[in-house]
Amino acid sequence: MTRRHLPEEPTSQLAVWARRMAFFSLVATILAIIIVRSGLLELKPALATFGGALACAGVAFVLAFAAFVVIWNQGLRGMGHSFAAIAISLALLGYPVYLGVKAYQLPGISDITTDPSDPPRYDALAKARGPDANPIIYAGASIAEQQQAAYPDIEPLEVEASPRMAYDAALAVINKRKWRVLEARAPEAGRRDGRIEAVAVTLIMGFRDDVVVRVRAIPDGARVDVRSSSRYGSHDLGTNAARVRSLIEDIDNAIDTEAERLAKQPAKKAPVQPKRNQPAPTARR
Repeated sequence: MTRRHLPEEPTSQLAVWARRMAFFSLVATILAIIIVRSGLLELKPALATFGGALACAGVAFVLAFAAFVVIWNQGLRGMGHSFAAIAISLALLGYPVYLGVKAYQLPGISDITTDPSDPPRYDALAKARGPDANPIIYAGASIAEQQQAAYPDIEPLEVEASPRMAYDAALAVINKRKWRVLEARAPEAGRRDGRIEAVAVTLIMGFRDDVVVRVRAIPDGARVDVRSSSRYGSHDLGTNAARVRSLIEDIDNAIDTEAERLAKQPAKKAPVQPKRNQPAPTARR
């Protein structure tokens, strides 16, 4: 008895190409991130590569959706290809869309400081910036007003601790975050402020942002000011404000922890003074 082979439904080529385009955009996105983080190319061409990869992801999503409609209407195979392309495209485009929403909601600034009237200056970091980087000079009142409106909680940290303790806490927090420290200068009583200049790297793309911490003596303790700014781009999407906020909080916690540790140490006993030899009493005659 001969078996009858039913012809299989053809696979939608639109779905196949959608999956191929999605995988291509995934590989291109990973390569673009590696290029940006490693610094193999200049930032602008690297970002152009990243933008092209995201554009391919958008094309893949459109093709996958069109393939889904064709498969549903004509009964073709390839639904798995279509779903795979949609999933990859959404995964690649989801975060950029989220950033776009943030960019719409937040002001277009990229230099945040706790002291707009006298922002900590860049010394060592000024030499590390390229010729096409953002200027190191703080923009002034216009930027300060936008910062105050968007991030009213960004303010200096004033603690009842010595400037040296505040400086050590700030340096410990920065080293714990594994930022690259370019300059670290401890405060000296009555002579100079403490300064720490470091380079922070963003989590995904690996953009280099510059951070300076200034520790200054005040009558009741120490004041810590922070400035964080992007080297490139006019919109930081709130990254620098979030960095300043978390850094101030971590420094405050580190100072409290050190103060509690010192308070728990037993007080040092005063050294016992040796008794002086008393002259022998003279015998009475």
